Amino acid sequence: MKIFLAPMAGVTDAAFRILTREVTGTRALMFSEMISSTGIHYRNDKTLEMLTIDRRECPIAIQLFGSRPEYVGEAVEYVSTLDGVHSIDFNMGCPAPKIVKNGEGSALMNNPALVEELITTMRHSTTLPISVKMRLGFDRINAVEIARIVEGCGADWITVHGRTRLQFYSGRADWTELARVKAAVKIPVIANGDVRDFETFDEIISTTGADGVMIGRGALGNPWLIGRLEKYLATGEKLPPPSMSERVAVMRRHLDLLLEFKGEYIGIREMRKHAAWYTKGLQGGALLRDQFNRAETRDEFLSIFKNIF
Repeated sequence: MKIFLAPMAGVTDAAFRILTREVTGTRALMFSEMISSTGIHYRNDKTLEMLTIDRRECPIAIQLFGSRPEYVGEAVEYVSTLDGVHSIDFNMGCPAPKIVKNGEGSALMNNPALVEELITTMRHSTTLPISVKMRLGFDRINAVEIARIVEGCGADWITVHGRTRLQFYSGRADWTELARVKAAVKIPVIANGDVRDFETFDEIISTTGADGVMIGRGALGNPWLIGRLEKYLATGEKLPPPSMSERVAVMRRHLDLLLEFKGEYIGIREMRKHAAWYTKGLQGGALLRDQFNRAETRDEFLSIFKNIF
């Protein structure tokens, strides 16, 4: 049984991945934010910057997205040459309208023939392990059909989020459908969706029989979660939540990592949403969020952190 941190656009950047390793000591495989194969084809500066790998975050899987087999194959070849890349993941789950309108992300769940061409191209373009992250379907459930295609094209494992694109993130993930996918293929299946604590972790494992679990939104403001679940899996011990002093120390470290990678202007603005997640549920949380959204410098953030006590 393995536990992974999900790739989340605008969240699981290098700063968050490194922070999760530092906080938990986990050696779990990390995933990049999704990276455009088209951007790699055109050597877009922002895209290539996202492919900068820091040794502190390894092992890492690079997640690509796209719908043009020739661009996806080229991107896989390019990524395979980068130092530190463990494997390559392909996104067939993103529900964002700007991705779907281009026939990418979860829109591919409605195009089995193109899925077969894309994953076959990936397999022929690298000797690294390849994987696919998908949903139960787009506007109907067809995950078993797509999983079998992906397996037949040579993918090494599949991660399935227990919702259709039509659902976005509403309702509850359907773990019984994840179990159907697990039963339909021989390659490992990783279950994803609504795991946020020990109880939901136990439930998704028992319901799906999956080979691993991927943590997405449950890790927002909670980089400790993967480490706590790994400890529980290994020993049965349920570690307590972090103390407020631990939480503040990690927020400070997160801020500094964001500033290291993105500079003060962008880093401060990125930290605002993370700080809101870290302090969700705290007494006076609305006031704190207002203060975070007004912070313009590292010192202003540190002053707010200090006042949390």
